[in-house]
Amino acid sequence: MARDKKSYKTEKGGSRIYEQMNQYYELHSKSVDDLVTADVSNSPVVSKEELRKYKSSKIELPDWFKVIFAKFWFPAAVCYFFFWGLGTYVRNMLDMLFISGLAMGIVTDMLVNNLLRFMADTEGKYDKFMMFPQKGYWTYPLNIIYAWFLLFLVFTMYSVVNRSILFITKATDTLPLGIEPVFFGIFYLAADMLMIGAKNLLKSIITDAVSKSRKA
Repeated sequence: MARDKKSYKTEKGGSRIYEQMNQYYELHSKSVDDLVTADVSNSPVVSKEELRKYKSSKIELPDWFKVIFAKFWFPAAVCYFFFWGLGTYVRNMLDMLFISGLAMGIVTDMLVNNLLRFMADTEGKYDKFMMFPQKGYWTYPLNIIYAWFLLFLVFTMYSVVNRSILFITKATDTLPLGIEPVFFGIFYLAADMLMIGAKNLLKSIITDAVSKSRKA
């Protein structure tokens, strides 16, 4: 006996709903699988214009300003809290340099480098502005030793500036430029960027030499 039109329509409509549900499930299952397996290698490239749409603030600071501000502000803060804060308790300059270098190395590893990583919109964007961009506990002693070396350069700068001013003014009874946060931060920033620039230049030279040797 032939099926009536009502049962045919019901069966046909149910099959269509089943197909739509099945497609809906497959689509969302694929989305979940893509989300779980997503990483840097298989993720699509998103433009900066698209990323800006999801930022709460529309103000975009230039990269150089972010780096300079972070690398200036933290050394200036260390100078304020240690050179000024402990100056009445620690009279020996070598002891002060040891303590300040220890503090600056830890601050660099824990705060400065992590802040640069946080501000980067792509992974590794600001690595070229760090002397030791790698993550790990072994970078603590390296950053401390590096901070001691930078302090040596900073005090060399102070000495050169003061000697130059004294030579020009012929004054001998005053110290023209004392240790204070602003100039200390500027000198530390200059020494840090000078050494990082030298490291990047040496790395580039070695990379180019290795690349040419492989092509030969």
